[in-house]
Parts: sequence; structure tokens; C-alpha cells
Amino acid sequence: MKYHRINKGLYIHQRAEFTKQMKPNSIAVFNSNDIFGTSADSTVPFVQHRDILALSGVDQEESILVLFPDAHQEKHREILFLKETSETIKIWEGEKLTKETAFETSGIRTVYWLPDFHKILKTLVAEAENVYINKNMHTRANTEMETREDRFISWMMNEYPAMTYLQSAPIMHRVRSVKHQIEIDLMQEACNITEKGFRRILPFIKPGVMEYNIEAELMHEFLNNRSKGFAYTPIIGSGYNACVLHYIENNTECKDGEVILMDFGAEYANYASDMTRCVPINGKFTERQKAVYNSVLHVKKECEKLLTPGVNLHEYHTEVGKLMEEQLLKLKLIDQTDIKNQNPDWPAYKKYFMHGTSHFIGLDTHDVGLWHEPIQAGNAFTIEPGIYIPEESLGIRLEDDYIVQKSGAPLNLMENIPLEAEEIEELMNA
Repeated sequence: MKYHRINKGLYIHQRAEFTKQMKPNSIAVFNSNDIFGTSADSTVPFVQHRDILALSGVDQEESILVLFPDAHQEKHREILFLKETSETIKIWEGEKLTKETAFETSGIRTVYWLPDFHKILKTLVAEAENVYINKNMHTRANTEMETREDRFISWMMNEYPAMTYLQSAPIMHRVRSVKHQIEIDLMQEACNITEKGFRRILPFIKPGVMEYNIEAELMHEFLNNRSKGFAYTPIIGSGYNACVLHYIENNTECKDGEVILMDFGAEYANYASDMTRCVPINGKFTERQKAVYNSVLHVKKECEKLLTPGVNLHEYHTEVGKLMEEQLLKLKLIDQTDIKNQNPDWPAYKKYFMHGTSHFIGLDTHDVGLWHEPIQAGNAFTIEPGIYIPEESLGIRLEDDYIVQKSGAPLNLMENIPLEAEEIEELMNA
């Protein structure tokens, strides 16, 4: 791993938060992700399952975490099962966790090698009544691909059909949605790396540059700062491409007079940052471009005032819609007749602003969270309003990452990243 070792106090805290919400006499099991093949003997770089990572810090394949807070033997209340390292593995694959380094990483003292898993599990099941299984319950997840976790669940239910099975996801969503200060610091580092990338590309962007040239400059900066790279596939869309919400080809030449929309973020220690900035390719916004830009910026700043504890997310997005409606009227993109005749399920403003304003962020870019409960302190959100005008080949979206505070405005983790139109122009022409 490229990142510095994380304080194991984070994982001790996270496990305590999880286990105190478990039913009595219950076991919870968490598996690593698979290493996914592409073709021949090639594989996709390993990405750890976010839940075992959040509870243990173990960033290694073929790992299993078992939590059994009511276990008769104290040593079996938290257990890690790891792939046993060897001199051969060390030579071919590099260092793996030892029992000692696993403790230093996770704070878990009981570590067994994987071949012991079924034997130990059998003794634990004999004491327990319930088993928490870890299905992917993200509201936007595509779950048609079978995972290591899925295979384990099928095996477990077949092997121990008399157990009562419960979902760990509702507890994990609650635990992961409120960020510990250590997590906030890691997210801040990811945002700081993103800032370095953005400042690097501002003087680089000019007519004739290819979108993928910009992507390459960003990757260079990220890798030089202990990041594995982009937290998600970057969107580098110039001109009309900025109006395609998930444009990822990044293969078009940047042209004089156009604005380029760049939605990217560095990861650090598996934590995501998610930023969007729009800049004039020739270094100077036109009057119309700046008007649209400032309308989006106005909505973004007003959104910050709404992102406070106790607010319902549905009501939050409704209020944002009113803010956007006001700006679209000002820009003459809609009129009162459009509003009068609008479909309540798809308001007039949706023609130019068709996506949500905020999503949870953390170990995943679209992190898990409690969408049907009021916002609480420690939640991490993006704010990302946008206006997309295909007929003008102009798309503007502005996005920063925030931590909700107990009172007052949320903490903007990207407050030092240039945002005002005039500052952008000044930096591009320095």
C-alpha cells in the first residue's frame, strides 16, 4: 500500500460501534473482495471490500473478519483469518500481513490462518443463535455478479440452516455514515491531493490540448502524492461533452471559446474525494458562460446553509430545486409558463438540472448512508449543483466535499481549492 499506516484506534472504535448494535448471542462475518480476472492470467488491481476495511483496516485479499461479542472465550470475540505468508509468497507477491502486523493494523489480537476458519467457525456456531451476513444493500448497487461474500453466504446457509440470519448492512450503513476524526483527516488528505492536481492543470489547459492530456497530468500528480490514482473514473468533458453527465471517454480536443467540465478526485488510503470544476479553455469566460457559472455557484453556496443536522434529505433536495428554479428564470432558460405547466414529478428546472445535489462520500465515492433519516453531525456529503445547456454546448457543475457539523455551516474539505470565476481566470493566465 502507498499510504501511511492508519491509527488502529479507528478500527477499534468502528468495531465497538458495530457490535453494540448486534443482537445478543450473534456472530458477524465479513469477507474480502475477490481478485477479478480480465483474460488469460491478467487481473484487475485488488480493491478491498469497504466493510471489512472499515472494521479492521486489513487491505489484503482472502481475509475474513469474525465478530462474536458474546463468545465464551474472550479471545474469540474478535478474530481475523488471513492468508498465511511464506518466503515464496514474499518473493512472488511481496509482504503480506503477519499475525503481529495484523494486530498493529487492526487492534485484533486473535489471528488465525485461513485453513483454520471452518474448524473455528464450527465451535462458534455451536454457541450462537444468529449470524449477520454482509449482502451489498447499497440502493444503486448492481448485484448480478457473484462475489466472495455471496459464495460464503450460500455455503453458510447450506452448512448451518438452523441459524437465524440477519443483515449487517443496516448497522454498517449507520456506522460508516458518521465519520470518525481519523477518517475526516484521511478524506482531507485526499482532497489536498486533488487540490494539487487542480492547481497543476490550470496553466496547462489551453486550446489544442486533448482531454486525456489533462487526465494524464492529474494522474501524475496523484501518484506522486501517495494516492493510487482516481477515486472514480474521471470526467474531463469540454464543450458539448460537459452536458453528458457520465462522459468518460476523455478523447476530444479542447477548443478555443469552450468551457471544460472536470469531475475528478484523488483517493487516499481508500478514502475518496469528489470535486468538479469548470474552466474556460482559453483562460477567459464569456459573459454568458460567467453568468451560468455564477448561477451554479450561488446555488452551491446556498446549499451549504441547508446541510445541517436534523434536515430531511428529501426536503433538502426540494429546497435546492427552488433555488435552481430561481436561477434558471434569471438566465431565461425557463419561464413562468414552464413552471405553471410543469409535471410535479419532474419540475421544469429538471430540464437543465436533472441529477441530485448531494450524496454520501467516504470509503466509496457514493458511500453508504441513511437516506431516510435526518442528516446528523459527522455525515460526509458532496454538494454539486449544475446547469447543462446542450444547445449552447455549455455544462457547468461545481462540487466540493463537506462534513456536517453539530451547528453552523458544514466543514468544506475543499475550501482552499480555487472556485470563484475571477480566481480561476487569474490562475490560468498567471
